[in-house]
Amino acid sequence: MLGKKERERLIQQHRKERDKRICDRIKAVLAHDDGYSYSEIAKILLLDDETIRRHIDDYLKNQKLNPENGGSIGKLNKSESRMLTKHLSEMSYLYVKDICAYVKKTFKKKYSISGMTKWLHANGFCYKKPHAVPAKANREQQQKFIEYYARLKEKAGKKEPIYFVDSVHPQYQTHLTYGWILKGKRKLVPTTARQPRLNFMGGICLNGHRIIYQQANKVVDADSIAGFLCHLRKRHPGRHKIHIIWDNASYHADASVQEFAKNLAIELHYLPPYSPNLNPIERLWKIMHEKVSANKYYETFSDFTEATLKFFRNIWKNKSLLRSRITDNFQILHSPLFAS
Repeated sequence: MLGKKERERLIQQHRKERDKRICDRIKAVLAHDDGYSYSEIAKILLLDDETIRRHIDDYLKNQKLNPENGGSIGKLNKSESRMLTKHLSEMSYLYVKDICAYVKKTFKKKYSISGMTKWLHANGFCYKKPHAVPAKANREQQQKFIEYYARLKEKAGKKEPIYFVDSVHPQYQTHLTYGWILKGKRKLVPTTARQPRLNFMGGICLNGHRIIYQQANKVVDADSIAGFLCHLRKRHPGRHKIHIIWDNASYHADASVQEFAKNLAIELHYLPPYSPNLNPIERLWKIMHEKVSANKYYETFSDFTEATLKFFRNIWKNKSLLRSRITDNFQILHSPLFAS
């Protein structure tokens, strides 16, 4: 017979236990103590009589509840847990079984997948994607630009608009992404075989969240950029200066483009290399992909083109969305390839 405290301990363990195999063993032991026969317990737990007999004997003789290949949160001591935490912070594993293999090789301790999953949750780990960062992102250069931008914004005031500019090339392709789908169901989304793309130049002024865009016929080059600059100048008649901030792409830094911009009283400013996080127009492109191509299929390229143009024609109406998601509250990216 089990003592009162022992029963309470088993009941408490059952409530917290995630490994169903251990839960079945606890239920078998408690049911046997209540007077149920092996066959009755086997019928309730959907197991065979011999398995139930073995589970109960293991506990009564050796206080054993863990399966032979079972894991335990307490298997790694504090020092080993710290070492594993450090290792997992530096190395990403796709499968828990690979972590089990590492632990077995390094610490000579055996964990089941469920046991290791429990250890991971207990030590603050969760299963999610890492965040991508440009390999050559440099923190100091980004910080210097943010300080430069603050001075530029103060100097430009309200009379000289500042546009963040870049090109985008949406492909005629369904982009599969996350969405709410019935559990246990597969949601099928058709995709296109051909992947032609569109080409746009676009800019956003955060003062009022004004958006300007222009479609390029074939490619974005010095000629299409010149056309975009003329379009921008027409939007702001007069000779007050317009500021453009963009990356160091070769066609942005082209001498003819610089001279053309100067003649239009457009001053060009350049982002540090590998810093898309400092260009708010990238967030507009992200919204565009969400609205136009995320989990959406278009029968023809012309349908896709029309949907993209419709987005640009109407997005300015949703100022609340633009204000909430497109700001100059810059986040500095730091590549682990650089010293902290």
